[in-house]
Amino acid sequence: MAEVVQYRIEERIPELEQLERVGLFTRKEVKSIIKKATALEYKLHRLIVKKEDFIAYIQYEINVLELIKKRRIHINYHFKREEIEYPIIHRINSIFKRATKKWKDDVQLWLSHVAFCKKWGTKGQISKVFSAMLAIHPDKPALWIMAAKSELEDRNSSENARHLFLRALRFHPKDKKVYQEYFRMELLHCEKLKKQKKELEDAEMDLGEYEFSPEILAGKLAELVYKDATGKIKEAEFVISLLNIAAIFDFTKELQESILQDLNSNYTDESLTWDFMAKRQLEGPGAGEELHSAKGRASDISRREERCCQVYEEGVKSLSTEPMWTCYVAFCLERLKRRTNVQELTEKRQERLLRVLQRAHDCSLLKENYYKNWILLSAGDAEGAASVAMAATQRYSQSVSMWSLSLQTLMQLGSGDVGRLFKDALTHVNPKESLPLWQLQVQWSITNQTPEETEAVFKRGLLSAVAAVAMEMKERYLDWSYSIGGYKKARKTFTSLEEDRPLSKAFFTRMIEIEKERETPKMNSLRDYYERALQEFGTSDDDLWLQYIQEELGPLGRPENCGKIHWRAMKFLEGESVERFISKYTLLQTGHL
Repeated sequence: MAEVVQYRIEERIPELEQLERVGLFTRKEVKSIIKKATALEYKLHRLIVKKEDFIAYIQYEINVLELIKKRRIHINYHFKREEIEYPIIHRINSIFKRATKKWKDDVQLWLSHVAFCKKWGTKGQISKVFSAMLAIHPDKPALWIMAAKSELEDRNSSENARHLFLRALRFHPKDKKVYQEYFRMELLHCEKLKKQKKELEDAEMDLGEYEFSPEILAGKLAELVYKDATGKIKEAEFVISLLNIAAIFDFTKELQESILQDLNSNYTDESLTWDFMAKRQLEGPGAGEELHSAKGRASDISRREERCCQVYEEGVKSLSTEPMWTCYVAFCLERLKRRTNVQELTEKRQERLLRVLQRAHDCSLLKENYYKNWILLSAGDAEGAASVAMAATQRYSQSVSMWSLSLQTLMQLGSGDVGRLFKDALTHVNPKESLPLWQLQVQWSITNQTPEETEAVFKRGLLSAVAAVAMEMKERYLDWSYSIGGYKKARKTFTSLEEDRPLSKAFFTRMIEIEKERETPKMNSLRDYYERALQEFGTSDDDLWLQYIQEELGPLGRPENCGKIHWRAMKFLEGESVERFISKYTLLQTGHL
């Protein structure tokens, strides 16, 4: 091992001598580099080698390169790069190869090597790194795309990029991203050739020795990629993505027309096609002089939107599905949200949206989240809003959020059917999800019903088989009792419920707060509440024990009881809560809590 390390250090001598000779490093710095490099080399030759050692060595060498770069600028010396930097770069590449050979599955390590090669100008090495990486990771489409892009951008080789994409498609014959990037690459290649030809023609050079195939210049290679891709992936979204890529290039008008015809012919059974074709109607040239005034622009926009709606109308006639109606509603809603100073246009957009919402609802194809928009739009019409709210609950009778929204709307409108509707809602929704409805019902009952009726609501909630509902109702019942009947009513409610499980800590702590709010709180009552709470939560809640101790240390308590409480806490608490209790109790004793 020592011989190998010594050999590798001796290999460095020529470059180190040059560094010292040209004045980039001092003799002391050169000795420091040798010492550090020796230590790092020894780490790489241990019996058990760590990846971190390779990374540390690579990082050290890169730091040396960066320092040389700064020193060159500082002393304005730019010679002998072949004798100084090149050996270091070669060594770093060698260390990367050793590391990736040992940890082949570490993609990040491979990519770090690629990034180094790009930064330090060893572009010829990049192809070799990608080739070795793809031999081990052919199952990752993103790496194939990166390799092909590198060939195209760093090495300016469309041919190599094409070969890589074709190889990628053997492993991933139905990968959308690979096809998209391959399609883009062929269009970029075509654009590059067109620019080259134009430059040669502008320079009035003879094109005889240059071959510019008319088919390639016309984008036929990209068209072949498109046909191959759509033959394997028959999805409107994918076709539209290719069309959007083609639209970036100004020479693809024929290709775009071909793709649009394909969409119209073969993908009309997908809502995305209709949505895309409809939104295309917003594009196109304006109407000349009309565009100079606000009303003229609004009129032009209105005509475009009408054309969009005509396409959507065709879509819902031939494809009356929820996704199709969703696209139509989403378009109308998006147009309404756009700001305009022309009131007529806003009113027209709102009328259109309300009309489409109603038709989608009539077909039972309106998505749940759009009912909220519909209710908000109907806010000025109380009867209309109530009607929409009722329709929403009928359409989505098991949706808690739909019932909540509809009931809130009816509550605001002062509807007399709210009480009955709460009962209907609780029979339709999943009991495990019903807590928001119980909370809303209690809130409404406290405001609009008699105390007897409100108490009946609480008692129904207490009988719920869902623990979260029962506990929430206990806490709210206790609060409500205190608000209408004072301490006596709250105490009576607490006594009647303290043995009925499930129980929450908040139920007990609220009763403790109520006791403290009295003019003359009774410590014995507080102890009773704490003791009852500790029966339920004493094995896990360290904070509860600390609050009890703090209570005894207060003006009403007896500090001599703290020792007993501490002993009981240490006995009852389990697991990590013991350690937390000890830490907090220590802070309490030292006055830091």
